[in-house]
Amino acid sequence: MERYVETKKRYEAMGVDVETALEKLSQIPISIHCWQGDDITGFESTGEALSGGIQATGNYPGKARNPEELMADFKQAISFIPGKKRLSLHACYALFNGERADRDALRPEHFQGWVDFAKATGIGLDFNPTFFSHPKVRDGLTLSSPDETIRQFWVRHGIASRRIAASFAQALGGHAVNNIWIPDGFKDTPADRLGPRLRLKQSLDEIYAEQLDGVVDCVESKVFGIGVESYTVGSSEFYLAYAARNPGVYNLLDNGHYHPTEMVSDKLSSLLAYFDKIPLHVTRSVRWDSDHVVALDDELKEIAKEIVRHDATDRVLIGLDFFDASINRIAAWVIGTRNVQKALLYAFLQPHAEMRGLQDRGDFTRLLVLQEEIKSMPFGDIWDYYCETQGVPGGLEWYDGVMAYEKDVLLKRS
Repeated sequence: MERYVETKKRYEAMGVDVETALEKLSQIPISIHCWQGDDITGFESTGEALSGGIQATGNYPGKARNPEELMADFKQAISFIPGKKRLSLHACYALFNGERADRDALRPEHFQGWVDFAKATGIGLDFNPTFFSHPKVRDGLTLSSPDETIRQFWVRHGIASRRIAASFAQALGGHAVNNIWIPDGFKDTPADRLGPRLRLKQSLDEIYAEQLDGVVDCVESKVFGIGVESYTVGSSEFYLAYAARNPGVYNLLDNGHYHPTEMVSDKLSSLLAYFDKIPLHVTRSVRWDSDHVVALDDELKEIAKEIVRHDATDRVLIGLDFFDASINRIAAWVIGTRNVQKALLYAFLQPHAEMRGLQDRGDFTRLLVLQEEIKSMPFGDIWDYYCETQGVPGGLEWYDGVMAYEKDVLLKRS
């Protein structure tokens, strides 16, 4: 507490209202992805190995093997995470109590157990149709397939997924993000680039034809993936144009899905000028879209600053997307989520109004002085205090809790 009081004075001397910053931070929900807990295995038992550019590497013990274990692990993880939380589900995590349904026949009742879990834990739910790891991903294509039977199967899956998301919004209040990402593309140079994109456009038109309340529809691009190195149907340009032409559909930004020199932090302000919402997936790419656990690196800080300085915390819908099977999976959830929250706090603890005025007046000398001085401010003292007020451990204290859970629960799983 003493360190917090002294550090707070230093920030206030720079014109930063620390208490307001902490209050704003506490109101920002982070949508945490369920698939970190079981390496994107899901509960379908289709027999299909991961495909479509999806790969979780590592063999750390204790992976969740069923819904009960995954829910227990997630609940343990969020006990170490301050602030508001949401849970992002993939369609392959349907809960079947008896007869199973294929993806085009999924219904809200197949996710009732997740709704019950969300109500019990006080979190929101988001959704993702699963367009990968399935026998009907033919030649690497789904919504852009020239085989009409295949294309229509995946259109039905997209329609079913939106209805599931709408049921989440109705049951829990607020909204539910429904995000479409497909693995469609070609390993080598295609003979026809336009045809697949026209079929994808037709598929999206069919999926979005139904008006549903509470659903935040979004499409997610990717520059390339394993097996689709030469051409991706759902490119950034395609989805951005589609979202711009179709009100109510948003272009989701995943900071691992662009060329290495492209930065999502630079894209946010462009989209904020035109869209009332920007869905966001935060990950960490190493050389390519490797989905490493989110680190508190420079790009994450820049993304957070863009969100905060433009007062867009209610417009940018923050979600996570990473999967690491080489480390304790609960620790991965905690590390990644807390780092996003740390980046947001780091952004809140800056005198944005003053710095904006300095830029507008052309006083770039003082602007640079402030930007550099902020980097050495002890914002960790503010973070620890925030965790204390939220009833979660600060510093490294949470790690002992994760290791105790590993010993008592995870290592006993065969």
